[in-house]
Amino acid sequence: MKKSYDDIDEYIADLKAEIEANDQCATHYYNLGLALLSKRDFVGAEGAFLDAVRNSPHLAEAYVQLGGICLERGDLEGCLRYNEEAANCRAKFPVPWSNIAFVHLQRGEPDKAIAALNKALKWDPDFLQARNALATAHYMKAEWDTCEKLCKEIIAKEPAFAPAWNNLALAQFEQGNYAAARESAKEAQRLGFEVPEGFLEELTLQGV
Repeated sequence: MKKSYDDIDEYIADLKAEIEANDQCATHYYNLGLALLSKRDFVGAEGAFLDAVRNSPHLAEAYVQLGGICLERGDLEGCLRYNEEAANCRAKFPVPWSNIAFVHLQRGEPDKAIAALNKALKWDPDFLQARNALATAHYMKAEWDTCEKLCKEIIAKEPAFAPAWNNLALAQFEQGNYAAARESAKEAQRLGFEVPEGFLEELTLQGV
């Protein structure tokens, strides 16, 4: 039976002891990285994940976590590189494809983002974050009707997914449907999404 822990530091200490006894177990390093991440010890976590992939070069989840640490410090190139490595290790793993798309969106490259998101959704059609990112990519391409359609599909399945309501409001606004955009923005706010103040001001200027 696995030991249960109430104290994360005790768990970390036990993992380190297990690693000392067997320093070639990638799983122990990976779990240590996750535990250190929970304490926001990014430097320690990065070292643990690097040790994990040194011992298991095809551990895709560890590359994803390394990409997340890069993103935490604003290193988009590092985030992209590690997620590409994860996708190379496990092509059917949707998370790195979604993360690759996120980097392309941040760089203003919607076509590259769409290509990556189509791969993510091929392996996980119900991946809400990827579906919403796809809506964002089409919005960036000024394809308002496609963005609106994608948002409504997300909301039909998950009505409480606030980012989709925000994207829907943006698409509706661009199509001149100001009253509907205001209602969608209000719903996004009600669900806890911080709708940009500038957008709310634009809605007010339209008299809605």
